[in-house]
Amino acid sequence: MAAQHCPELLRSQDAAPVQIAPALTRLGDGLARVLSAALAPLSAGEPPLVRSTGPRECTMSELGETIAPLAANALLTLGAPDMSALASLDAEAVLRMVDRAFGGRGVAPSPLPTSFPLSAELMIGRLEAVVVQALGQALGLGGAVQPVRRDGCINQLAPFADGEELGVLTLEVDDPGRAPWTVTVAIPRTALIKMFGEGERSAPKVARAGNSNPAHEPFGAVPLTISAVLVDMRIGFAELSNLQPGQIIPVAVARSIPLKVGDKTIATGTIGALDDRVAVQVSQAF
Repeated sequence: MAAQHCPELLRSQDAAPVQIAPALTRLGDGLARVLSAALAPLSAGEPPLVRSTGPRECTMSELGETIAPLAANALLTLGAPDMSALASLDAEAVLRMVDRAFGGRGVAPSPLPTSFPLSAELMIGRLEAVVVQALGQALGLGGAVQPVRRDGCINQLAPFADGEELGVLTLEVDDPGRAPWTVTVAIPRTALIKMFGEGERSAPKVARAGNSNPAHEPFGAVPLTISAVLVDMRIGFAELSNLQPGQIIPVAVARSIPLKVGDKTIATGTIGALDDRVAVQVSQAF
């Protein structure tokens, strides 16, 4: 998704072009990586796939219209009185985690309640701590990022003035068997310019000698999704249409497992186990 921006967001007081969007994009990608690892303890020990959908720009009033009436909203400080951020998590995802924590199957009530039950407060606190830690790490601020207050209603929280210009990141978190849930992070334009304005001004491109090293920036930090294809089989349409829960379909796992990025095979390996987890040992890389 392309970053949406306006001249005001990309311009500092001296009118020199300030490239906020690239820095915000990098922040989104870095936050997605850190958040994936941080959410593992709340996802049965497995880091969920987290992806940033790209930055956008809007006012607080416009953002408020996109946040559900019930959400885990928190106002955060970024280490200075005039530096703050908003984090908002889907209420349904929070309630699914609460249900799992109490031994359930991870089902949220339908319809959703108008406010969070007391049983959800501990989970909201844990998720808030995860987001605070991840944002501090992604921004390089460490423990300077701290929660200020929280509210299930964005209008009651009122983190910023309605007309405040914001840079917004939306991160999608995969939840197997269900639609991804989202974490929204919004930072005022003024704070973004203070954090990213210096050193992000456009400059003439300088030709680099030699070939680029994929292990170095800007390529080294780019996240890629690798698929290990354990089974690739053909099945008739009639059999497919008659599939029933509990039915057993015999499959043969290939000796050589292809590892793919998109539709391109980058390596092959053999299936095995490591520390009680399924693993692939790379036997050939292309």
